[in-house]
Order: sequence, then C-alpha cells, then structure tokens
Amino acid sequence: MPSRVVVFDYGSGNLRSAQRAMERTGADVTVTSDPHAALDADGLVVPGVGAFSACMASLRAAGGDRIIGRRVAGGRPVLGICVGMQVLFERGIEQADVQAEDRATEGCGEWPGTVERLHAPVVPHMGWNTVAPPEGSRLFSGVDPEERFYFVHSYAVRHWDFTSGSERIRSPRVTWSEHGEPFVAAVENGPLSATQFHPEKSGDAGARVLANWVATL
Repeated sequence: MPSRVVVFDYGSGNLRSAQRAMERTGADVTVTSDPHAALDADGLVVPGVGAFSACMASLRAAGGDRIIGRRVAGGRPVLGICVGMQVLFERGIEQADVQAEDRATEGCGEWPGTVERLHAPVVPHMGWNTVAPPEGSRLFSGVDPEERFYFVHSYAVRHWDFTSGSERIRSPRVTWSEHGEPFVAAVENGPLSATQFHPEKSGDAGARVLANWVATL
C-alpha cells in the first residue's frame, strides 16, 4: 500500500504544489487541517511561506506545534519546507523596519538556533542554487552534486552548533548552501527532516528528494 502523507493546512504554504509533488512519488496524499489525520499519517509535510512570525502564529492556532512535537516524540516522520523548516528552530528574528527594533518570535524549538536575515548583496535569495549534503544523507541519496534547487527566502539559519553529545545518538545531518554567506539548506534528524529550498519546485532533483523522504516512511 502507498504511504499516507498529510500536507498540513494551517493557512500558509504552497499546499497544492506540495500535494501534486508528493503524489508524483506514489504516496496517498491529503491536504487537511484535521489534527487526527495529521497525527495518524505515515508522514506529515509542513509547508510555509512569508514571515516567520505570521507562520508561527497560524501554526500554533491550528495546533501544529503540538502535532509536530507529538509526532517527533513518537518517531513519526515530519518534513518541513521553507518557512515550515524555519519554524522548527528556537526562534526567528525579523526586521520590522529601519527605525524599529528587530522582532523575535519563539519557534517550535525542535532544534536550537536562530533564523536571521541573510547577509548578502542581494536579498531575497531567489532562484537556483547548489547544496552540499553531508556523507550518508538519505534525502540527497542519488542526487548529483551539481544539481540545483529552487530557493525563495530572505532569512535562514546562519549558524549550526547542535551536536548530540552522545556516542549512541547520531548528530543531525546538516546540508549547507551559500548566498553571500553559508546557511543551512536542509536538516535530517531522525524522524524530523526539513529543507530551506522548495523541493516541489525544484524539478527532477526536488522530486528525488521527496521520493527519498517518502521511502523512509
């Protein structure tokens, strides 16, 4: 039987694009805000576009932060995409305007780290870029190192300091990209995976990443 995947509808994200891309992997895909379906699915996809604070507010209102936490605690796979990846970190810092202080918003806290504005000559980072996955990555298995993925973002995690600290627990696998400076492009951490780029808009390379994720369900 095909894996059952829920694309979580909390009012943010390219829901239909994600649905169509996941369906092409052979998964049985549902777009819904129903918490029971989101908890029971073999895999949960959390998309996201726009501002960190707005996405986090919508996610909390729909109970998505609790759903993600329960799934991860139970070893049930979750895939975050774009801002759906960013909200998995401890917090996001957004620039309100040049005369106001930056605003900090608490995230889901599944990973330590801060989502910050990229330091680059041109922001947003919009277009195709290569990534550098670590050895042993399952998401990027079979993906040519020269393949490019589609990014649309102004903010990212610029520093990664988290290791497991235990010989028995594997540290997360972190994929990097660069736009003015290095930033986290993807993370694989047990049942929790995420990409800063949009795999659903990244052609054959993105399709392979999604198929690799579905294969782990």
